[in-house]
Formats: sequence, structure tokens, C-alpha cells
Amino acid sequence: MGKPTGFLEIERRERPYDKVETRIKSWKEFVRPLPAAEVRQQGARCMDCGIPFCHNGCPVNNMIPDWNNLVYRDQWQDALEALHSTNNFPEFTGRICPAPCEAACVLNIDDNPVTIKTIECAIVDRGWEEGWITPQVAARKTGKRIAVVGSGPAGMACAQQLARAGHSVTLFEKADRIGGLLRYGIPDFKMEKHFIDRRVRQMEGEGVEFRTGVEVGTTISVKSLLEGYDAVALTGGAEAPRDLEVPGRELQGIHFAMDFLTQQNKRVAGDEESRAAPKGTLSAKGKHVIVIGGGDTGSDCIGTSTRQGAASITQLEILPRPPDKEDKGLTWPDWPLKMRTSSSQEEGTERDFAVLTKRAVGSNGKIEALECVRVEWVKDAAGRMGMKEVEGSAFQLKADLVLLAMGFVGPMRKGMIEQAQVELDPRGNVKANVTDYQTSVPKLFAAGDMRRGQSLVVWAIREGRQCARAIDESLMGTTDLPR
Repeated sequence: MGKPTGFLEIERRERPYDKVETRIKSWKEFVRPLPAAEVRQQGARCMDCGIPFCHNGCPVNNMIPDWNNLVYRDQWQDALEALHSTNNFPEFTGRICPAPCEAACVLNIDDNPVTIKTIECAIVDRGWEEGWITPQVAARKTGKRIAVVGSGPAGMACAQQLARAGHSVTLFEKADRIGGLLRYGIPDFKMEKHFIDRRVRQMEGEGVEFRTGVEVGTTISVKSLLEGYDAVALTGGAEAPRDLEVPGRELQGIHFAMDFLTQQNKRVAGDEESRAAPKGTLSAKGKHVIVIGGGDTGSDCIGTSTRQGAASITQLEILPRPPDKEDKGLTWPDWPLKMRTSSSQEEGTERDFAVLTKRAVGSNGKIEALECVRVEWVKDAAGRMGMKEVEGSAFQLKADLVLLAMGFVGPMRKGMIEQAQVELDPRGNVKANVTDYQTSVPKLFAAGDMRRGQSLVVWAIREGRQCARAIDESLMGTTDLPR
């Protein structure tokens, strides 16, 4: 490494945020990049640790020490090449990835990891600014035609890799814009959508054909794709939300998180209300909002509700409150369970743990309150964790809008999955291994959340890349695409 003692001499410095009172008035990103000189210093903190656990902590196996060192040496274009060799879209992960690489960093043993995510984002952002990122057009065409279904990060990565291998790729998306969850699930204040548009233009330059407003299984059949293309990749995500099965669920004012988030993203994109919310407007303005679910989607609902002007926001989590600090001896370098507070939670919300919703209460068909009870998590005789209600702990929360952010149970079955007649795994995902990504149907492959279940954007990129390699190898007998 360029500066083996850097981690001893230079303090960790993260990208600053705009103040809460400022950022909640805007839908724009509020994370401010570090100056290039400071990013170089942060790169110097990479400590020549001998065994870079960050490699395995990162799902795409980014060559983190390599590009940290190159940034320190002011070789930014070489750093970009190293970064792109494992990750098609670092500007996405550099903004929304939870950075398991930093949890795995040797310096995280004393809670002082290298600012890997900040450096990654700085590299790719500079690459765009300098004009270093251009279409990588294949030297020759193979004559093979491939359909990719779903334009989230897995589909985009799969399509881009296949196009660069010389195949003719058509990417089908049922929505009106490309990006999947990146486009309509993640708020603009976390990642603005011009970053997606920029990659789409690059991919078009590489020969990828994008077809929006086409729902495979409805607009066009799976059978016609299998007949018209040499291979088909299913990368449609895990879109079936987990529901709240309690009395009163039918009351107006209880909605799935994605319905709420999608509307706001469409408004920010400039859509008129009739197009953004064709089934009726969902708004938190002036309302007492309850978000059920403690993960990233729940956090996005909080940030969106805050910006819409909610009267109050309460987030409920069925699991107990995590510890403030993990036991490094037991968890490092794995991703630890510990108390985390997102930027949206910092902006203002009440958080309550170990709470089970029992009933929705309302009048005139509208939600007015949730009846809840506290639970304890205990082990049974076999050592399995289970919950039991705490006697006498029932309470009620005022609610005008309840947003269900309890995760996803797998891909939507109706339409494409039913038509494809693919075998599913015990969890209801499309069954395919991570060696050849082949489903039970010939010529049909699957990757991303549709195959693995709900997961991170960086895992979707990894699976899309690996699926592309598997398809290329199955069609050509060999492949030069990386895993």
C-alpha cells in the first residue's frame, strides 16, 4: 500500500449531511461529497492488512484495497477501471448500499473502518465528470438474441454484461421507466434518478434495446419469448409484499409501502397526479402515520412521510431492540446485529420494538387506531426463538395512515411465473443454483431477488453479472465474462 501507516495518522471522515431542517424541505440528495484531497487521505487509511476481509464482505467482491491505493496515488482513472471490473453500477451502491465491506474491514475491530463506500462513490462520480465512462461496444456480434425480463439492478447488470459479450439483448420492463426498485422503491433523497438514466444511455450505446410498458405474462407471453430468443433471463425481483393479517385490515388508510413510495417517486419525476396515483392519492400530510417494519423500506417511508408533512410518525418493529454495540469477538467480520439509526429516522420518528399489531380500529370504513401488544422473545426446548405476548401490555396508537413495510415473500406468481411453469424453491422463489442460474425450464434463467428472495442491490448486481456469464457460456460453450 502507498501509506502503510495511514490508518494511524489519519482519522476516518465520512461524507457530511445537510442539516435536518434543510434537507426535509427537499427531495434532492443531501449527502455532500468530500473534496478529492480528503478522499485521497481516506484511501491512505487502507492498512495493508494482509487478508482483506472486505473482499468477502462485499457481495460483488470489489477489489477494495487496489482502488483505495490508486486513489491515494491520485490514479483515479485506474481506480475506476478496477472498480468497474467487479461492479457495473458503483454510483448506485455508493449511495444506497449498507456497506457490509466496512463491517468486514480490519479497522472495524475498533469501530474505525475505512470509508470504502465514500471512496467508491467518489471514484465513479469523478469518472462521469471527467468523461471516462463511455459505452463499451462489443468488437463482434455473436448473432444470439437474449431477452432479460425486469430492469432492476439484476436485470440491468445482466443485460449490460451480455451486450458487452456481443449478444443482442432486449430488456423488458412492465413499468413506464427503467430501474425497477431503484426507480420507484428508493426515494430521490437517497438516490436521484438521473443516475439511472445516464446508465440507460450508456447501455443503449452498447446495443441494449429497452422496452418499457411490456409486462411479460400479460402483454407478451413467456412462450413467445422462449420461441423468439436464444435465452431468457428472469430478473423481475421479489415484489409480493408480506401482508398484515389482522381484523380490520380492510379499513381505508392501510397500504403497502411500495404503493406509497412509488407515487411520490413519480411525482418527483414530474408526473401529474392522475398518472402518479391513478388509484387515488396516498399522502402523509397532516396525518398520524404508523410504519410497520424496521428495515430500509420502513425507513424510506419515514423520510417520505416527513417530507410530505406528517403530523407524527411511529415505527413499529416486532423484533426486540438490538444491542447498541455488537460483540466484535463473536461477529466480526460478518454483518453484525446492532442498533442502527438511519438518516430518515434521525429526521424525526418514534421507534418501538417488540410490538405485535393485533387489530386495526376505525369507523366509517377508515383507520383510526392500531391495537398492539408487547411481546417477549424466548427459546423453546429445542432452542428455537419464539414470541409470547406480555400479559396486560395491550395499548392503542392513533393512526390515520398505516404503511406496511414488513418485507417481501417472493416474486408475484400471477402472469409470468405461472406461464413459465418453473419449479419454485421452498420459499416460493424461482429455483436455480448459483453455478449456471438455469431454471427447470430449458433456455430460461433466473437471477436477483426473484431467485434469492429480497436482498440488497449489490447482491442483485452480483447475480445479474453471474447469470450473464452462465448464459454466455451456455450459448457459446465458453465465456470471457467475469463472475
